[in-house]
Amino acid sequence: MFDLVTFIPRAVGQGIPLLFGSTGEILTEKSGNLNLGIPGVMYVGGICGVIGAFFYEQSGSNIPALSIMIPLLCSLVGSLLMGLIFCFLTVSLRANQNVTGLAMTTFGVGVGNFFGGSLIKISGADVPSIALSATSAVFSKKLPFAGKCGWFGEIFLSYGFLAYLAIIIALVAAYIIKHTRVGLHLRAVGEDPATADAAGINVIAYKYFATCIGCMIAGLGGLYYVMDYACGVWSNDAFGDRGWLAIALVIFTIWRPNVSVLASIMFGGLYILYMYIPTGMEHMEIKELYKMLPYVVTLIVLVITSMRNKRENQPPESLGQAYFREAR
Repeated sequence: MFDLVTFIPRAVGQGIPLLFGSTGEILTEKSGNLNLGIPGVMYVGGICGVIGAFFYEQSGSNIPALSIMIPLLCSLVGSLLMGLIFCFLTVSLRANQNVTGLAMTTFGVGVGNFFGGSLIKISGADVPSIALSATSAVFSKKLPFAGKCGWFGEIFLSYGFLAYLAIIIALVAAYIIKHTRVGLHLRAVGEDPATADAAGINVIAYKYFATCIGCMIAGLGGLYYVMDYACGVWSNDAFGDRGWLAIALVIFTIWRPNVSVLASIMFGGLYILYMYIPTGMEHMEIKELYKMLPYVVTLIVLVITSMRNKRENQPPESLGQAYFREAR
C-alpha cells in the first residue's frame, strides 16, 4: 500500500532544499543574472554551516540558541561570499555568466569537499563522514504538539523551523517582486537595464543586491539538507543533483516563488518516488526511469510555455546578458 502519511513528509523534506535554491535563483534571474553556480552555492552554504557547528560542538557548549545561530551565520556568510565573487566576475568584469556559473559550481563543490575531508580527518572518524547530532537535534526539532495531532500533525507540523522559513521566504519574495517598488525596479533591471538606468535606477546595485540575497537564500538549502534532512551527517559528494533540480524548478514555476512552494514538494516527491515502487532486480530499469521524472516534467513545461509564447511566462529579457552602460 502507498502510505501518503509517510510519503508526504519525506517529499517535503526532499523539496525544501529545492525551494531555498529556486527562490534564490528566481531573485537572481529577475535582475537579469543567470547563476548556474547555485549547486556550488548550496554546497558552500552546507559546509560553512557544518564548520561552524563542528567547532561549536568541539568547544563543549550546548546552548540551543547558539547551536542555531552559529551554523546559520556561517552558512549565510559563505553563501554571500559566493554571491559577491559571482557578481564581481559577471557584473563588474562582465564575464560570461554561463561559464562563470559552471565554474562556481565546480569551485563550490571543491571547497566543500576540501573542508569536509579536513573536518573528517580532524574528527578521526572511522567512516568518511562526520555527525553533528547535537546541532541536528536543534535544527530538526518538531513543534511540541505535532505528535498529538495524528496524521495532520505528521503531514503539516513535523518539520524543523528551516522548512517553515523556506515557505515564508518564498511567499515574501513573491510579494516583493509583484507588489512593491523594489520589485518593480528589480523587474525593470532584468527586462531592460538600459531603460532602467535612464530612469535613474542603479542597475549595478540591484544586480549585486538581488544576486547576493539569492545566494544567501540558496545557501540555506544546503544547510537544511545537512542539519535537518541528513540528520547532521556530512559526507562529501552527498548532495547529488539537488542544485540542478532547483534551477529546473525555476523554469517549471515560470519564475514565481509562490508557485515554488507546492512545486518543490512535487519535485521532492518525484525525486524519491522510485523508493516506493516494488523492489527487485527486475524493476531496476524502471527505477532509473522514475529518477528522470523531475527533468521530464520540466522539459514538458518548457515546451508548453514556449508554444504559448505569453510574455508573462517568459524569462527576463536581458537574462544572462552583461550590461554595458556605454552601449546605451
